[in-house]
Amino acid sequence: MSVARSENRPERRRCNGSAPATRLACRSSPAQEKEAVLDSRASNDVVRPVRMQLEAYNARDIDAFMQWWADDCKYYAFPSTLLADGKAEIRSRHVERFKEPNLFGKLQTRSVVGNMVVDHETVTRTFPEGTGDVDVICIYEIEGGKITKAWFKLGEPRLHRPTR
Repeated sequence: MSVARSENRPERRRCNGSAPATRLACRSSPAQEKEAVLDSRASNDVVRPVRMQLEAYNARDIDAFMQWWADDCKYYAFPSTLLADGKAEIRSRHVERFKEPNLFGKLQTRSVVGNMVVDHETVTRTFPEGTGDVDVICIYEIEGGKITKAWFKLGEPRLHRPTR
């Protein structure tokens, strides 16, 4: 015979490895809640340049894109191949890319740890073989509201099938 859980009983769970407790007993202290709010604000400050440069990338707006990169930024193929050293080199790489009519980066997931933002994006591009998608892991280091370093790990392109 199975026993149904009563909807009126408080949910019981373990708090920090302790014995089961009601949800009420597991609430954060006011100091922990304040710290979580501050962490959230700091996280938003770190995410903003990454979010804004992705929006500009998708709009293919080079000037809006570049305003989120530090003058002395570094742009790497993961883990350590320097592809562009400084804002001018990053700009020149993207001027050509922004000419692709189907260019679009779709954010799949985003994680933030300290001043680092890690995105998983699926990017639609025009490859020499045709239009397709590629998964990209993007790792951004943020200082003073700007991207100072970025690393990109690309997967294998997947070409779109021709439509008939």
